[in-house]
Amino acid sequence: MAVHSSVVRTSADIVLYCVMLLFAMISCLLSCAGSVFELKTAVDSNDVTEHPGDDKSRPYLCTVCDKRFTQKGNLNVHRRRHTEENWYSCTECEKRFRSESYLRLHMNVHSSKYKCTECGKCFNDSSALMIHKRTHSGERPFECSVCSKRFATSTKLAVHSRIHSGEKPYKCHVCGKAFTQHRTLKGHIMRVHTGEKPYQCQVCEKAFSESGSLNIHMRRHTGEKPYKCQVCNQAFSQSNNLTVHMRVHTGVKPYRCSLCKKRFSTSCSLQTHTLHSHSNRRPYHCPYCAMQFKQSVDLKRHVRVHTDAKPHSCRHCSDRFRWHHQLNRHLLKSHNEGTWFTCNMCEKKFLTRGELKFHSFQHEDVKPYVCSECPKRFRRADALKSHQLVHTDCKQFCCVLCCKYFKRKRSVVSHFKKCAKRLGCSRPFLF
Repeated sequence: MAVHSSVVRTSADIVLYCVMLLFAMISCLLSCAGSVFELKTAVDSNDVTEHPGDDKSRPYLCTVCDKRFTQKGNLNVHRRRHTEENWYSCTECEKRFRSESYLRLHMNVHSSKYKCTECGKCFNDSSALMIHKRTHSGERPFECSVCSKRFATSTKLAVHSRIHSGEKPYKCHVCGKAFTQHRTLKGHIMRVHTGEKPYQCQVCEKAFSESGSLNIHMRRHTGEKPYKCQVCNQAFSQSNNLTVHMRVHTGVKPYRCSLCKKRFSTSCSLQTHTLHSHSNRRPYHCPYCAMQFKQSVDLKRHVRVHTDAKPHSCRHCSDRFRWHHQLNRHLLKSHNEGTWFTCNMCEKKFLTRGELKFHSFQHEDVKPYVCSECPKRFRRADALKSHQLVHTDCKQFCCVLCCKYFKRKRSVVSHFKKCAKRLGCSRPFLF
């Protein structure tokens, strides 16, 4: 027995010795490598960058992108991204890769081995193609156990789960702000702290901090809409727009107001509803006429009235437009680009589905919006909302010149112009 134990110990010692020798050789190679970047090696409480599932100190800092590492070897491998030393180049598209195996995977894109039959896009491997196909089919096999929302990939489900847990594992080392995703943190650092936007559109010269944002933007110029609805054939430039659109057919409204229990198909619609229906705060002020707005986007649109800015340009001609729907209407009428929504009763055409829906009510004499205070009915929700002011004493619109309050926006606009003229205001007030 003693001899047997001795043999076991001896074998274990040999294995341990081999492992130690291997690590010594790796350390020697790494220490001999030229260090292009300054390494921060002092370990203190400020050198901890939060990562999911651990609280390790990460003292090795990349001075290019501010990413941190627990070991010097990992930093040396990472720095190849910036120096491109010993990278492998693709002979087809000049892309560069850190290893030969990554290059071999990439070459599948050019061989069309894994090609989507719907949109023609090619991928590195079968799993990437399978995940992509879900954007066309709408398949979402991963379900959130808290809110039942479904996702196409387990990674997106994991990120979503942090909404419920409140976990924000990626922390900015400059300002301390935390994020649920690493790419969101990276974008934050580039936008807020460095201001760097290295990806520039070759058509309009607009710059972006992320390559993905540039790719999506380019579809505005090319008109590419690779994501098509299988029900009505309407096409979209982004997969998330298709996801939201599918709720028109399914009737799914996953976002519920906690105050009135009304449900919405998008989180943006819920936020807008909460602002307009349950809050009177108007923190955004127009610098030209002092009008107040609940949302910054409303103020941004309003300012165009004063500046006469026309940010929406036609890619076929030199025409420019103040509003996006004006551009869409121009593209349909002048260049036959886009999809008309046609009434099946009178064949009248409309730019949006909402306009067609409202028009169809006239044929059917439908008035689905009923006042809760009186028997009156309305075809549109905004008409009902305007009518309901008759039953309330609430006056939420204020003239900033004389502090007089009004129930309706159009009343304060009309009054404001008269008030400004009476007081002799020199600045032009346009609405």
